[in-house]
Amino acid sequence: MKMNKKMSESSRRWLTRQQKDPYVKKAADEGYRSRAAYKLIEIDDKFHLIKSAKCIVDIGAAPGGWSQVLAQRSSAETKIAAIDLLKISPIDEKVRIFRGDFEDEQLQQQIIAYLDSLADLIVSDMAPATIGHRQSDHLRIMGLVESAYYFAQHFLKKGGCFISKIFQGGEEKVFFDLIKSQFETARFFKPKSSRTESVEIYVIAIGYKKQGDISNA
Repeated sequence: MKMNKKMSESSRRWLTRQQKDPYVKKAADEGYRSRAAYKLIEIDDKFHLIKSAKCIVDIGAAPGGWSQVLAQRSSAETKIAAIDLLKISPIDEKVRIFRGDFEDEQLQQQIIAYLDSLADLIVSDMAPATIGHRQSDHLRIMGLVESAYYFAQHFLKKGGCFISKIFQGGEEKVFFDLIKSQFETARFFKPKSSRTESVEIYVIAIGYKKQGDISNA
């Protein structure tokens, strides 16, 4: 792959990193839509949350790498709702794709009508477009994480699980304290497939103590 002479320096660095990244090549060889698939594989190998889940929601699912893993590792009768503002090409018969804002109430009703149940597992690998200012990027992703968790509070079954990416930067500690108070178990986890220099880390929350209140009644 040749670099365009008009490419910005940041784009050149990104392309060089992609070309050298073993997970990018592995994803291409194994048919995953993104290297991010291996992060969820590592998470599930460690915590084993997918197989028993009958209803799963993947927030910010594009291009679909996490939904691929969810489809592969879940049981035959599992329903998976994949949501994103961007278009996602078909993934698997178990995966229903919803294009739109996961905070939109009308879309939420469509999702719950499809699942016909609250979710056993809600996952989010969302991240904002970074601007290169660490604290600003941290605050922006924390806004997304808090929105994803607000969604989870309404959509999760009692005993359900929540996985979300965050960027380290200070505010995650306050959020983690909230998570710990509302789940039986919660911890941070950094997959080996996350780049060493990355500040991303995942919140793994297991055993929701309450019960979501969204219904299709």
